[in-house]
Amino acid sequence: MRDSNNALLRELCQERLRHRRLILASNRGPFEYHLVEDGRLQVRRGTGGVVTALSALSQYVDLTWVASAMGEGDRRVAQREQGAHFRAPQLGQNLYLRFVVSPRNVYHKFYSVLCNPLLWFLQHYMWNFSHTPNITQNVYDAWENGYVAVNQAFAQAVVEEAMESDPPPLVMIQDYHLYLAAAYIRKELPHLTIQHFTHIPWPSPGYWQLLPRPMRTAICQGLCASDIVGLQTTRDVHNFLYSCESFLEGAEVDYRAGTVWFEERLTRVKAYPISVDVANLQRMAASVRVQEYRRKLQSLCGEQTIVRVDRSEPSKNIIRGFRAFNLLLERYPQLVGRVKFLAFLVPTRTHIKQYQTYIQEITQLVETINTKYGDEEWHPIELFYENNYAQAIAGMSHYDVLLVNAVIDGMNLVVKEGPIVNNCDGVVILSEGVGAHEQLGPYALSVAPTDLEGTMQALYTALTMPDEERGQRAAALRQSIVEEDISRWLYCQLEDLAALPQKQPLPTT
Repeated sequence: MRDSNNALLRELCQERLRHRRLILASNRGPFEYHLVEDGRLQVRRGTGGVVTALSALSQYVDLTWVASAMGEGDRRVAQREQGAHFRAPQLGQNLYLRFVVSPRNVYHKFYSVLCNPLLWFLQHYMWNFSHTPNITQNVYDAWENGYVAVNQAFAQAVVEEAMESDPPPLVMIQDYHLYLAAAYIRKELPHLTIQHFTHIPWPSPGYWQLLPRPMRTAICQGLCASDIVGLQTTRDVHNFLYSCESFLEGAEVDYRAGTVWFEERLTRVKAYPISVDVANLQRMAASVRVQEYRRKLQSLCGEQTIVRVDRSEPSKNIIRGFRAFNLLLERYPQLVGRVKFLAFLVPTRTHIKQYQTYIQEITQLVETINTKYGDEEWHPIELFYENNYAQAIAGMSHYDVLLVNAVIDGMNLVVKEGPIVNNCDGVVILSEGVGAHEQLGPYALSVAPTDLEGTMQALYTALTMPDEERGQRAAALRQSIVEEDISRWLYCQLEDLAALPQKQPLPTT
């Protein structure tokens, strides 16, 4: 099935898109340039299945990736290339990169005041209504002189790239950083085919009302300038349609068809659940480096082993997971000394106070549990706090139970990576708030993210589950993930884009 998905994607690109250039816009690009000690520039490729899969499209079509210049190295390259696109090093003959260079103070307002933490926190339901957020003049300034400015700069770069293409290219815009870009592009080039895909959850209109009306209206208007709005789940699709109905005066929303008619334009809204690159994941799991980590971690495993892999995000619900484990050892003391919990946490947004506080709370709770149940020779929790993907993959190969209990997630790729690399017919415990639950919920043990008692009981059920049921669940998880892999995710989006009628540009006068 995996090979079939790859073949379908290749055939679609070669037969229906080989004459259409693809322009991809995202805040982060497929690689970044870093200055090393002697002043040389060192290129580092981006990590993750999405970068790998999107980069792989350059095997079949001409792909230009428009991205922010993230650091001094990127800025130097952008200056050298004078704002034009250039061939990406070592990533394919048809992959080009164009950097968008924003003044540092503008980018700070865009990223560190508006995108993170405001939009990220809002879309993950992380605000405490009675206290946060507080929309001050500083936020209004960051909106106008950060978010709007960077979106306009991205739009201008896409327009300049698109005007060099005949026939008109397909434009794919990624994520919450660039909600306004499609509207600015559309104003300059009304005939372009544009898709916007949002990787994080789309909350209900009631939550969006935390933002001032001009901001939330502009976000919905910007997205509805796209031909297709892609989201992770059917829940997100419904919430987006409801938001357009609530915030866009005159919008006609068809929930059954999944469309918004607004300002004489029809926007299709559809779920495209993102997935993993199964082939690359399996190759990595078999690599020498991962196998070395597997051997090292083996000595830390128990008779049975619980594993979690997460960025240290409050939305990942890490503390409740440890509290449920504490309840498990308290309720079932026969498990003390036999069950280990390996937690692989990746530092993220360490400059934000809420994140600093959260990791401190995690560390204190782990110490408390280890002191309560451990001794000089054994302690129940092993905590890894580092960005080490190979080690995390090795850890997931050992799990008897994989705990994914996030409060809310757009999709969560850990729950799709785990069953592919696991060697133990491990059981997955999956929060109903995770986007992947729509696909994988039937084969996992489902929990409500705030339900400590239910999560504790799910842990016990998973640890005591008969081997036959474990094997059946694990096999079903693997099959579902292989059938809906990253190639399938890309194929479905590109097929829908290719099916749209190709609009002719307006005649110039």
